[in-house]
Amino acid sequence: MVTGRIHSVETFGAVDGPGLRYIVFTQGCLLRCQFCHNPDTWKIGNGKEMTVHEIMNDVLDYLPFFEASGGGITVSGGEPLLQIDFLIELFKECKKHGIHTTIDSSGGPFNRRPQFIEKLDELLQYTDLILLDLKHIDSEKHKNLTGMTNEHILDFAHYLSENNVPVWIRHVLVPTISDFDSDLIRLADFIKTLNNVEKIEVLPYHKLGVYKWENLGLEYKLKDVEPPSNERVENAKRILNSALVN
Repeated sequence: MVTGRIHSVETFGAVDGPGLRYIVFTQGCLLRCQFCHNPDTWKIGNGKEMTVHEIMNDVLDYLPFFEASGGGITVSGGEPLLQIDFLIELFKECKKHGIHTTIDSSGGPFNRRPQFIEKLDELLQYTDLILLDLKHIDSEKHKNLTGMTNEHILDFAHYLSENNVPVWIRHVLVPTISDFDSDLIRLADFIKTLNNVEKIEVLPYHKLGVYKWENLGLEYKLKDVEPPSNERVENAKRILNSALVN
């Protein structure tokens, strides 16, 4: 029986995909984003072990809300692709009930080894949408921000484009780190190389998860960084959305 390591669930999410969503937050992540508001999801092996059957028993109670709002299930994290076998089985069951399926991923585990690609291709058969978090277009700045370079993440974006998997691009706008016009223009130019992007979301940086860092005894390096102004958010939206103009 395939099980997943689950951090938590949210039954009426409205910001992680279309409509009202049942959101499963998986446990475990390879990135260490300085602005992460769920650092308690990082450690692999933690969380509650749950079966697909347990989750589906709960999900099915919300079918009327999915149908009325055009919603469904979103698996977030942590990083869902670290538990790809679990996702395959979960999404197979969702599709038996006509439930819209979404993955919120930073692309950290992506690689082109045959074993991974084989499982990813199977998963994508049951996946309606991927929310792809692109943290930074510059590889070195990406490494400083997340602890990992971004070449394989950009390759993941290309792979999804090659396979016509619908994608919403998400970019967290962090003042002094990811809100420079030159980087935003580079990111927009990259997005222009993709043919599967349906939407671009700019997510303003916030400090709502700082208390979690403190509770875990972690140093929050962005404590002196304030959220971006509305002007900078609108500027980022304008630049990035230029990638979608035909």
